[in-house]
Amino acid sequence: MIRLEGAEARRGAFRLRADFALARGAHLSLIGPSGGGKSTLLNLIAGFVSLSAGRLLLDGREMGRAAPAERPVTMLFQEHNLFPHLDAAANVGLGVHPGLRLSAADRERVASALSEVGLEGLGPRMPAELSGGQRQRVALARALLRDRPILLLDEPFAALGPAMRAEMLGLVAALREGRGMTVVMSTHDPDEARRAGGLAAFVAEGGVSAPAPVSALLDAPPPALAAYLGAQEIARSAAIRPAT
Repeated sequence: MIRLEGAEARRGAFRLRADFALARGAHLSLIGPSGGGKSTLLNLIAGFVSLSAGRLLLDGREMGRAAPAERPVTMLFQEHNLFPHLDAAANVGLGVHPGLRLSAADRERVASALSEVGLEGLGPRMPAELSGGQRQRVALARALLRDRPILLLDEPFAALGPAMRAEMLGLVAALREGRGMTVVMSTHDPDEARRAGGLAAFVAEGGVSAPAPVSALLDAPPPALAAYLGAQEIARSAAIRPAT
């Protein structure tokens, strides 16, 4: 579903290098320090950062030079980017039409998406009337309505408490399985990667390790990852059970 072949991206003096493939329906957690390249990699896949070398294939098509709107990708950021003057249903409806010109069928889709993320009946609520977790669910419902097979998550739950973060990870896992989406999520927290399950890769200093089963990577981390995590964090995170 996602293939990077000798891919490179530059942002000023920073250079990201990536060379891996990810199958349809997989979940990949990108673990690493701030400034290591996680967000750059997600933005490269989404089309917000230009490819300077190599190839990027999405769903078997060369997409390295395609505009973001042409890619089969939806990206969800840590900041949920809801419009405060629009209610939850209208914010979700933006995923159907940016001018909110919605048919009756479109409005049914909006209601269904809200229900799918556990917000049935909360469409009339304004963002200020929702909790942080509920606002992030609204953003997720909007992403689902775009109906793209690849979902990119840039530390979307970092501002939530541990219980809500675990709940959101479980929701994403259920949506991925139900819809057959491919998910790539950046995180600096090994707990999130453990709960998400699937695959993980270490991203630091512009390098991306080969994706590996998350438990295998965290239970026996390579030296650079072990140094980043620390011995206590490795032992603590080993007790976390995956969401799938």
